[in-house]
Amino acid sequence: MSETTGRVADATGNWVDSFAPAYSRPYLRLARLDRPIGSWLLLMPCWWSVGLAGMHEDHFPSVWHIILFFIGAFAMRGAGCTWNDLVDRDIDEKVERTRSRPIPSKQVTVAQATLFMLAQALVGLLVLIQFNRFTVVTGFASLLVVVIYPFMKRITYWPQIFLGLAFSWGALMGWPAAFGRLDWPPLVLYAGSICWVIGYDTIYAHQDREDDLLVGIKSTALLFGEQTPTMLASFYAAAVLLITAAGLMAGGGLIFTLGLIAFAAHLAWQVTRLDIDDPAHCLVLFKSNRDAGLILFGAMLLDAAF
Repeated sequence: MSETTGRVADATGNWVDSFAPAYSRPYLRLARLDRPIGSWLLLMPCWWSVGLAGMHEDHFPSVWHIILFFIGAFAMRGAGCTWNDLVDRDIDEKVERTRSRPIPSKQVTVAQATLFMLAQALVGLLVLIQFNRFTVVTGFASLLVVVIYPFMKRITYWPQIFLGLAFSWGALMGWPAAFGRLDWPPLVLYAGSICWVIGYDTIYAHQDREDDLLVGIKSTALLFGEQTPTMLASFYAAAVLLITAAGLMAGGGLIFTLGLIAFAAHLAWQVTRLDIDDPAHCLVLFKSNRDAGLILFGAMLLDAAF
C-alpha cells in the first residue's frame, strides 16, 4: 500500500497518515483519531459541567473526573462516528469529501467496523461505571439520541439540533458526577451548549452544501443559505446568554465572567469572518471552537480555585 492510499480526503498530513502502522490506519480513521477535533468538541460540555460543579463547590474540581471525561469523550466519539459511517456508507460513497472513508473505500468490512464500534463502546462503558449510579443512568440515557442522529439528515433540515442534543450531553454529566443529581445550572448549560453546537455544525455543514443537494441530504447550512451569518449570530448569542445564566446560578464570579467575555468574543469573531463559499475557511472556523471551549473551561477552573 502506498503512503497515500486510504487517506481520508479532508484529513491529510496528520499523525495517523504519517506514523501509525498501516494495519491500524483504517480503524483509527473510523474513530476519527486522524481528526480529533470532534472528540474535543464532545469533551467541552463535559468539562464545562465539571467546571460548573467546581464553581458551585468553590474549590478545584476532581482531576480524576476531568481525566475520565477525556478518555470517555474520545472513546464514545469514535464509537459514534463508526456508527455514523455504518449508517451512511451508501451516502458517503457518493460525496467527494467522504468517499475515501474506510467503509465506502473498502478498507474495512461492515462486520469489522461493527466489532470495532462495540470495542470502543466497551471502553466508554468502563469509563462510565467509574461514576456514581445517577451519572451512569444519565450516560445510558444519551444512547437514544446517538443512535437516531445519523438518520435525521434524511428527514429534517435541522439535524444539527439532534447533534446538539448528543454532543452537549456531557453538560448533564459533570454536575451529577460531583453531586449525584441534576439541578438547574447543568440543565441551562445543556441548552446553551446545544445552541453552540447548532452554530458550529452549521459552519461545518457548509463544506458539503453542493454534495448534500445532489444526494438529498438536509442541513441547516442548506436551510439558512445566505442568512447563515445572521442565524449563526442568533444561536451563538443564545449560547452565551444561557451559559452565562448557568455559570451565575452555579456561583461563578469575576474570573468566570472574564472568561465568558473572551468566549463570546471568539464566537463573534467567527461570525464576522465566516465565508460560506470557502469550505477550507469554514473548516478552520469550525475547528477554532475547541479553543473557544478551552477558554471557557479554563476560566471556570480558575474561578473555582480562587
